[in-house]
Amino acid sequence: MSDSALRRRPLRLLAISALALTATLPAATAAQAAAPVPAVTAPAVTAAAPASGDNATTYRPDAAAAGWLARQLVNGDHFESVFDGTAYPDQGLTIDAVLAFAAAGSADQAAARATAWLARPDILSGYLGDGTTEAYAGATAKLLLVVEVRGATPSAFGGVDLPARLRSLLTPSGRFSDRSQWGDYSNAFGQSLALIALQRTPGGVPAPAVDFLAAAQCADGGFPVSFGQATCTADADATALAAQALAATGRSAKAKAGLDWLTAHQNTDGGFAAAGATTSNANSTGLATSALLPGGRFISGLKGWSSLVKLQQGCSADPSVRGAVAYDASGFNPANAARATAQAVLGLSGQGLAGLSAHGARPSAPTLACPAPAVRP
Repeated sequence: MSDSALRRRPLRLLAISALALTATLPAATAAQAAAPVPAVTAPAVTAAAPASGDNATTYRPDAAAAGWLARQLVNGDHFESVFDGTAYPDQGLTIDAVLAFAAAGSADQAAARATAWLARPDILSGYLGDGTTEAYAGATAKLLLVVEVRGATPSAFGGVDLPARLRSLLTPSGRFSDRSQWGDYSNAFGQSLALIALQRTPGGVPAPAVDFLAAAQCADGGFPVSFGQATCTADADATALAAQALAATGRSAKAKAGLDWLTAHQNTDGGFAAAGATTSNANSTGLATSALLPGGRFISGLKGWSSLVKLQQGCSADPSVRGAVAYDASGFNPANAARATAQAVLGLSGQGLAGLSAHGARPSAPTLACPAPAVRP
């Protein structure tokens, strides 16, 4: 789930502000962690300052992925996206990374720096809008969730009362909508994140907001990205988030139907494809797996987990990309690896968003444990 899906705005605005496992996952063996998807000569990735001063290593796929991701942060605290040759701060991808660090229980030093970066007034306003003429529902919900996961103060984050801002965007229909001169680009991603985030607040979730999301379910049990379309077309990413949101707010039957849809639309390789596509990708698979495993769908969830491990760059890959997760089986591409890895970590860890917490996360950003190279006599 990218922030372009949260709010697809004119390029100018987009450039300024470019998403509990209840059983034990099988431990990845060294050979499993070391085996990349078809042998690919991975291009070098320019890494920023190390996220940790130690030399921790790990065999855990989620921790290795989070460690690689932390080392890609620009200046050690954020991500950027490039449009027309110009780099812009990417708050959405930075949030995805912080959620990934919490899910893996690692890279907490990097997460703390990224959270401080997100709290800067210029970074906040570029992502959320000014709060009066411009205010974006999906971005506000996503930021509120990560602030809660980090254990920060949602009512005074960078000078913004995030729960109050989000509630101000609730319409009489129950939909959280953008307030913007560019139009309303709110969708099921933002609605689901709003429910998950507000469920953690003392005021809880307004009932009309839950009703609105529940009513958006397609007849086949899946959920669409966009509301109000003539044909309800379910999407794996939207369904994964909606199922988690509805489970968190007591709509178990609706959540179950969403999980049923995911199980029925899982590819033979264990992964999930975006709407209109057939090839599995790490982003959709990561989100779907993070809904299936906490939702008790262990067989489907473990298939998703295994497909993500197969996309992870192992010990035979260039050291600069070990631990990263390729977007799909076509091979490692540095242009989309950070976003793919961030969302893959949710599935690799088996963590759902509703119960996610950074409490107890280790400070280090570990590298994938690999055998020492053979020494020639």
